[in-house]
Amino acid sequence: MKKIILLISIFFTLFGTSDANEVNIFSARHYDSDVQLYEKFTHKTGIKVNVMSGKDKALQKRIIEEGENCVADLYITADAGRLGAFEEKGMFQKASSSVLKKAIPSNFRSPYWFGIAKRARVIYYAPDRLSASDLKGLSYEDLADPKWKDKIVIRKSNNVYNQSLVASLIANNGKKKTAEWAKGLVNNMARTPKGNDRAQILAVAAGEAELAVANTYYIALMLSGKKGPEQQAAAKRVKPFFPNQDGRGTHMNISGGGVLKHAPNKANAIKLLEYLLTKEAQQHIVNNTFEYPMIDGVEPNELIAQFGLDFKQDLKTKTSKYGKNQADALKIMTEAGWE
Repeated sequence: MKKIILLISIFFTLFGTSDANEVNIFSARHYDSDVQLYEKFTHKTGIKVNVMSGKDKALQKRIIEEGENCVADLYITADAGRLGAFEEKGMFQKASSSVLKKAIPSNFRSPYWFGIAKRARVIYYAPDRLSASDLKGLSYEDLADPKWKDKIVIRKSNNVYNQSLVASLIANNGKKKTAEWAKGLVNNMARTPKGNDRAQILAVAAGEAELAVANTYYIALMLSGKKGPEQQAAAKRVKPFFPNQDGRGTHMNISGGGVLKHAPNKANAIKLLEYLLTKEAQQHIVNNTFEYPMIDGVEPNELIAQFGLDFKQDLKTKTSKYGKNQADALKIMTEAGWE
């Protein structure tokens, strides 16, 4: 399937043209299953989907530099902070769709971009050392409590998932309190931040820390065996805990997309977004990526569903605030000494 992505990307790069019966996607999501989904869309509608896959910064740079000459219609990525920051640069256009408005809760969309799947950023612990009752009532704010000194692992401050988490704290608690919290968290870190989300989970499994902050789908990915038997075994030694259940609920983020400012095939881009919110597409997404569905009536993959689906999600905090607060979040993290 990686060959398919490459071939499509090469075609898109070389020809760079657009006709009325196609849609051109710039995607920073790196799932082969997404290409399979686009093929289903083509089969249903006859609209050809051209995909350019890459990293966010490279794709955004190309979109900005090419301006009106950019053939991309739709930009798809993970994290509302990324989408919001790109919106702030004026690179999206409003996309009016009653289908999208009805399907997506208001806090998971803006007038310029739309969530297509959800993920939670949670706390991981080892049940042989801590019990769920030990963590009862735990919130993100509590991670700054001195009781957790030298016991927490988390990624670097340049990680966008962490930036969005801190941005949500700013939205709920203000910059001053969030700055104090960040300093407390840094004091509680078991090590200098390093590695990806799975590395944080592995640290708890190995006894290097008591708590780790990471996204939900990573535990399912590890349990699936796709990252090897060692990570699968480690994942079996930890469990996710959903914070802030006594308050606003667990921090939620999204994968999503927006119609680009100079999209030559705007109508087709909206049709594709609408298709991604159908039950068929949503089931395909969650089966393959271990994310949570955006719409009701779709069951997540059993590897993630086993940890419970009745947790309280933060539906109060608009994900559109993540991008708006991103710069302040990074400033707070840096000043707190969060490497």
